[in-house]
Amino acid sequence: MNIYIVESNSIGPVNGRLAKAELALAANSLNYKVVDNATSADVIIAVGSGLISDKAVIGKKVYVVKDLNDLFANPKQILTDAQSKAVVYEQTADSALSTNDSVKRIVAVTACPTGVAHTFMAAEAIEEEAKKRGWWCKVETRGSVGVGNELTPEEVANADVVIVACDIDVDLSKFAGKKMYRTKTGPALKKTAQELDKAFQEATIYQPVAGGSVAKTTKEKKGIYQHLLTGVSYMLPMVVAGGLIIALSFAFGEFKEVLKTTTEIENGVEIVKQALVQELVGEPHLKQIGDLAFSLMVPLLAGYIAYSIADRPGLAPGLVGGLLAVSTGAGFLGGIIIGYFAGYLALLIAKYLPLPKSMEALKPILIVPLLATLVTGLVMQFVVGTPIAWLMGALTAWLKAMGTANAVILGAILGGMMCTDMGGPINKVAYAFGTALISSQVYAPMAAVMAGGMVPPLAMGLATLIASKKFAKAEQESGKASLVLGLCFISEGAIPFAARDPLRVLPCCIIGGAITGGMALAFGSQLMTPHGGLFALAIPGVVKPVGGYLLSILVGSAIAGIVYAIIKKPESATEAVA
Repeated sequence: MNIYIVESNSIGPVNGRLAKAELALAANSLNYKVVDNATSADVIIAVGSGLISDKAVIGKKVYVVKDLNDLFANPKQILTDAQSKAVVYEQTADSALSTNDSVKRIVAVTACPTGVAHTFMAAEAIEEEAKKRGWWCKVETRGSVGVGNELTPEEVANADVVIVACDIDVDLSKFAGKKMYRTKTGPALKKTAQELDKAFQEATIYQPVAGGSVAKTTKEKKGIYQHLLTGVSYMLPMVVAGGLIIALSFAFGEFKEVLKTTTEIENGVEIVKQALVQELVGEPHLKQIGDLAFSLMVPLLAGYIAYSIADRPGLAPGLVGGLLAVSTGAGFLGGIIIGYFAGYLALLIAKYLPLPKSMEALKPILIVPLLATLVTGLVMQFVVGTPIAWLMGALTAWLKAMGTANAVILGAILGGMMCTDMGGPINKVAYAFGTALISSQVYAPMAAVMAGGMVPPLAMGLATLIASKKFAKAEQESGKASLVLGLCFISEGAIPFAARDPLRVLPCCIIGGAITGGMALAFGSQLMTPHGGLFALAIPGVVKPVGGYLLSILVGSAIAGIVYAIIKKPESATEAVA
């Protein structure tokens, strides 16, 4: 039997993916075939009770699963019921396919720098608000694992407006000619109703930029901070990969040393084992791969800052400037500076260099990259490189040699910053600082950053357990999810609590984060990877010392959670204050 699984607009992209994956596994165990279109399906299973946008389901047998708890509890039973209980789907006035003009249709795209939390939380918020208003809505997520819940050309064509809630540059060429409203994931998550209202009031026709891959509206203006976030988002996977590979090399190096101690006891057999370990995972291999990955960090940062400013013509000069920043010792700070320089230089050349019409087509692919790369390289070598290299050297030396008192202060500042806006500008500044220093083999700041960033969601989850009677049922469920997100180093898990009760939540989290960051550096903690939370500890050597690091997180989270549990007003009182 052929099964086609379709999502309604009543559930978010995360629940939709999980439900479809669960049904697909169950179908495979029953020897059913899951097809990718409704036309070839014998039975269609619709997940969620909302509206269905796929016109191909009209006239087909559809079984609607309204309660996801039933689906996750027994997906095989759902497949069995679908055969006998599916009914023919008809177009109705309440359907997403309705021609009723009062039902507005919106499509959206969400993306954040890390592609993890804000991307999906903003998507959920937009879909929930649209559902409340009776609108049809579908949100495409551009997360760390790629495009999710992808919009079809038909869905884009039928939409009244496109909402782009992105903190970084994304390819929007498929929306050319549509009315578009640009915003960020933060407002889309925290002020969803206002953003949807503004979308219909302020949307403008969207047209691609000639010679560029990323289309922009005529009124769109991006700030310096967003250019930096774009660079960080492209740099991050390289840093994560490089850091974990280097950590693996150290872990295997320790294993090699343990093996070496047995050589004298077991004679010749162990020598062969040790040689094999050395051959496979020794310094010349794993660590070399990790170091090479790290060497691309600054070029990617500079290149995509320039790309964010000037589009494709800025990429080449930015990458070359970043490579020169590494070779001159200017490091990440030099990469940031030269990335902005390369981007704005390429933009100025593209805009103001007069050329005959016959040569205009050569501008983005030849003239701008050539001139901008040449000038950027000379500026990096003869102007920017030397002073910034000296500054980076001084900063690195100070960080490596700082005493306990200075370390505690730095850790407290970074830990507190991570808890100030939970994924916002202040949080991202601290995160970028810690991440960038990894390339200079300075691992202490990243330890304070990650430990501090885990405090808000862990604290809120703990508070819901300690003072459960003060929280509504929905908040108690959010608290459980918040605990999991905290373990994964996703600070945004605390946003629902901060948005509802900011005057109490934020001070508690900032104090807890500052305590955690200060304690982490007081213990001399070092962290070699910029993400992963506690799960990164599965690789030996990623965190040192493990005990002090974990104690720092536990103490800060406990203080923040207990204090909030004490000062929080019961739900009814909180609503009255709000």
